[in-house]
Amino acid sequence: MGTFSGSPANPGGPYPEHREVPRFTFIAHIELREPRTDMRIVGRISEISRKGCYVDVLVTLPQGTDLNMRITCDQGAFETKSKIVYVQEGMGMGVTFVDTAADQLKILDSWLAQLSS
Repeated sequence: MGTFSGSPANPGGPYPEHREVPRFTFIAHIELREPRTDMRIVGRISEISRKGCYVDVLVTLPQGTDLNMRITCDQGAFETKSKIVYVQEGMGMGVTFVDTAADQLKILDSWLAQLSS
């Protein structure tokens, strides 16, 4: 495997631009927990959408890993189950939200509404 030079937001890289929903720059604190081993990873997110986010972390987990996540910022906290959909070694991971509760989607939607205005 080679080194990736692109990013999900850079269609010139290895990830073609095929977004179903808009993605926004959004800097916030994130805590990820792998439920089977209770391993915790703390980092930050740099992009967010209705379906997922990009997590900036040096230590990555394998693609397909299920996680519990909590994103916190000035506007509160958002919690959901998630799954790693791609990994950029030593840089970060693309994570999709899974089975997000309705009350948590309201929080996420309020953040996205602020970002899109």
